Amino acid sequence: MKVEVKQSLIHGMGVFASKDIARGEVVLRVDDSRIVDDDNPVREDLGESPDHCDCLYGGTTILMGEPERYINQSCDPNVFVYSVNRIRFVLAMRDIPAGEEIAYDYAVNAVDGDVWTCGCGTSNCRGRHKCDFFSLPEVRQLEYLPFLDPEFASLHKDKIQNLLNRTHRMPSK
Repeated sequence: MKVEVKQSLIHGMGVFASKDIARGEVVLRVDDSRIVDDDNPVREDLGESPDHCDCLYGGTTILMGEPERYINQSCDPNVFVYSVNRIRFVLAMRDIPAGEEIAYDYAVNAVDGDVWTCGCGTSNCRGRHKCDFFSLPEVRQLEYLPFLDPEFASLHKDKIQNLLNRTHRMPSK
């Protein structure tokens, strides 16, 4: 296995590289099999937590499995989520040395999410954080474009095109 779960300086438990991981490499496959709905609610009596839920496109809510439920937020992420045929994978944005915490920016591939205080501690930490790609500073949106999930990019192609139009205007003469 490429990762292990242990205590994190960011928050609670975290996921860490147990060996060197190369840029573009699959870090792990996300288990989206546990659907949460009225018939199958989160079972806190079994140790499940609403904090470990993720909303997928189309309104499905899933309870993330281990280890992915422990991937923390960072304003300087080293991984991103990418779907192929509705199967989600966590991929390395850059080379990740063994021992480094695996973290992604929760705002990527999200809209209208919660607002909370980030504790990633990176030099570019945004502090107050909204899980919404389009609330990120435009420079960050542009940096993250190559890492957007194809389904997210397709669903929000008009907003992404507007971003590109705003940020890549030709100077007037």
